[in-house]
Parts: sequence; structure tokens; C-alpha cells
Amino acid sequence: LLYTIKFETMSIDIRLKKASKCYQPGEVLKGMVVIDSKSDISHSGLILSVEGSVNMQLSSKSVGIFEAFYNSVRPIQLIAISLDIQKTGKLTAGATSIPFEVPLTSKSSRPLYDSYHGVFISIQYIVKVEMRRGMLGKPLVKQLEFIVEGPKVPRNKDQPSIPFTITPQSLENVKEIRTVPNFKFSGVLERAICDIEQLLEGHVTVDHSVKPIKSIELQLVRVETCGCAEGYAKDATEIQNIQIAEGDVMRGLAIPIHMVFPRLFTCVTTATNNFKIEFEVNIVIVLQDDHLITENFPIKLYRPL
Repeated sequence: LLYTIKFETMSIDIRLKKASKCYQPGEVLKGMVVIDSKSDISHSGLILSVEGSVNMQLSSKSVGIFEAFYNSVRPIQLIAISLDIQKTGKLTAGATSIPFEVPLTSKSSRPLYDSYHGVFISIQYIVKVEMRRGMLGKPLVKQLEFIVEGPKVPRNKDQPSIPFTITPQSLENVKEIRTVPNFKFSGVLERAICDIEQLLEGHVTVDHSVKPIKSIELQLVRVETCGCAEGYAKDATEIQNIQIAEGDVMRGLAIPIHMVFPRLFTCVTTATNNFKIEFEVNIVIVLQDDHLITENFPIKLYRPL
């Protein structure tokens, strides 16, 4: 991996030993800082730092509701390590490689959580190098993100499947059931506790529907909660939407469900005193008149040993 920042006739690269950039807690982050210059360079030291933090922000609907939120959504530092990898001196013209090794261990009782890029919560790990250039020179800084795959747990082998049936009577938030057209959809989700590295699988069948069908979709939703004892701000946002059928599908046909959990946009289900990251799956049937029929399934993601 090669990440380059150029300044005048000099460039700084950070090269990680692992091309995947994926690490486990307790592993050693190994790599090299490569400085390439066409002439000799004087500097005031090279500093390498590794930082990991949980960053939270409130949605616009939550700002101003609870004053206590402003303290609870401050960044949570998970790891912070700084090393002098080169003392003040001069680098000769050409390429200079400086190896580094940093153990990935938490600075507190909190574990190193999964890397995660959400809407209101993000968990990021950064390796950064800074070349100081004296009082008048502008320091050169380069950083890149690497991925941490958090603690693993034993594989859950005894996972019952989840059969479901969707009818007008099973719907919630319906004021007048007489206005709802008659239908019946059934199916199965293979599991509610899911290995994040495996497919979510199952099937859905249109048993009958008096209204023609326009589309059947599978929606993956993140549910992010920020807050403290005084109150919580909870927001659900879509990660991805997959169309699994189009048009007025054949009745009685089992339509397969296959979905990959996208890296970084999902992580293992996480719950702490300050934040929670949870996930749900919606099966959405769109009728020709654009009415939506939705069935919601909370799921739990984990990473097996």
C-alpha cells in the first residue's frame, strides 16, 4: 500500500506490511515510513502516532433537547500512542526507509471496537507521521486509516430460523384495516444472530395478493444511539437497499434472499454506556399503486473465532 504526500521535491509514504490493512486487537501494526527527496533535508524530528477514537454527533432533531448530550457525545479515545522514529538531524538525498512497530492495545478498560463508518457514530483508527521542520518550516503530515476487527466470540451453532407471515392483520400502525387490500406473504430468515463475514440468507413467497406487485426489496438499516443517563438520541438510517424481485411475481414461488454485510458500514452489534450500534433488516413489498408493506427484523451481528 502506498500513500504519498508531496512537498517541493520531497515525498512521504506510509507503507503497511499487511495489504488488507485489517488488524486484530493485540496485533502489532508494522510498516515503514519512506521519505524520498532529491536533495539533503534537515528536520527537527519524525513523530509517528497511532490514534483510535469513537466520534459521535447528534442528528438535527436531537440538538438542543438535552444539554447533557453535549458532554456525552465527546470523542471517546480508544488508543493513543506516539513515537519518535527519527531524532533531529539530516536526511540524505534519495529514499530513506524507517520501519515502525506499534502494538494495538487499548489505553483504557474499553476494548478496541470494530472500525465503523456510520451517520451519527464513527469508529476510526489512524496512523500518522509528522516531519517537523523547525520554527519557520511548515511540518509535513501524512495519515491513513487502517481497519480493526474487534473481539471475536465463539460461533453460535444452534441458531433457529425465523419464519414469518405478513397479512393485513399482522401490520402495525394501521388505522383502518378495511382499507388494506388482502394479501399474504410468507418466508424464512435463516438466523437473527448473524456472522458478519457470512451472507444473510432466506426466502420470501407471495402466497396471494389482490393488488399487483411492483417490487420486493431487502433493506439493511443501522440504528445508532448516542446519550447518557439523562436521555438518548436514537436514529435509524438506511445502509443499503437490494431489490430481490421486480414486477408482479409468480404466486407460490420462493424468492431467495442473499445479502452481504458491507465492510465499514456494518460492525458487530455494540452496546456501551455512551452509545449503541444495532442493525435491522426490512422486507419491503411495493404494490403497483406505490403502497408499502414492511416487515422489520432486528438482527445481531458478531464475529466468530
